Amino acid sequence: MIIGYQGGVRRFLTKATTLAPTVEQVENYIAQMRQANFSYNHTINTSLALERYMEFLGTPLRLSRPKKPKRIVKDTLSEAEIARLIGACKNTRERAILTLLAYSGIRAKEICNLKVSDLDIINQSLYIRGGKGNKDRLVCIPPECVSIVLEYLTAYPRSSSEFLFTTLRKINSYSTWALRKLVKVVAGRLGFAKRVYPHLFRHSLATNMLNRGAGIYTIQQQLGHSFMETTMVYLHPGLRRIRNEYLFYVPNYV
Repeated sequence: MIIGYQGGVRRFLTKATTLAPTVEQVENYIAQMRQANFSYNHTINTSLALERYMEFLGTPLRLSRPKKPKRIVKDTLSEAEIARLIGACKNTRERAILTLLAYSGIRAKEICNLKVSDLDIINQSLYIRGGKGNKDRLVCIPPECVSIVLEYLTAYPRSSSEFLFTTLRKINSYSTWALRKLVKVVAGRLGFAKRVYPHLFRHSLATNMLNRGAGIYTIQQQLGHSFMETTMVYLHPGLRRIRNEYLFYVPNYV
């Protein structure tokens, strides 16, 4: 988050061409971001960063906050599309990474921070250390996922204290940038029209579990949401879910 704030301030100062901007310059910059339809989170984070910077300069200000738009999760990956992505992997390492993303629903940073000891083979689960909000949690994975990860560890052996995934050349810890690149490359092999990125697997798991009839509480626990309201964004009335539920409950007249 600190790095993100620094980036926001740096971009503003570059455009303002001064290290001591005026309040008017800051307000105009944020107004331009809104007019350019920057995302809500990006605009808010930039506003917070500039408020702190101006306070540091001795010119505190309070920027107005736009109303948070109602979030709707859409354009997720179907089960068939995820199966195709996993099938497009060229080696066990790629397959293990994408399979874990798809089945666990963990965040990009969380998969990069996984250590071998965080994999519980017997209980078929992952221990997530210091997730969002610095919270630890357990998430479930199916036997198929465990088997693929074990196949990967056979090909790329490492001790229990080492990171589960590392870079291939220098054996450094895996980065979210490298993860995004891998997902993009695999999706490129299939020529997917939609943009595929690591967090999309998280959204897709929730949506596909919901389509299969999973309870919202189960999805909340798997994704590690602190508040049910965060999980509720997946409850948009998709046609497939409506039809499945309709066919289950529709009366038999003939």
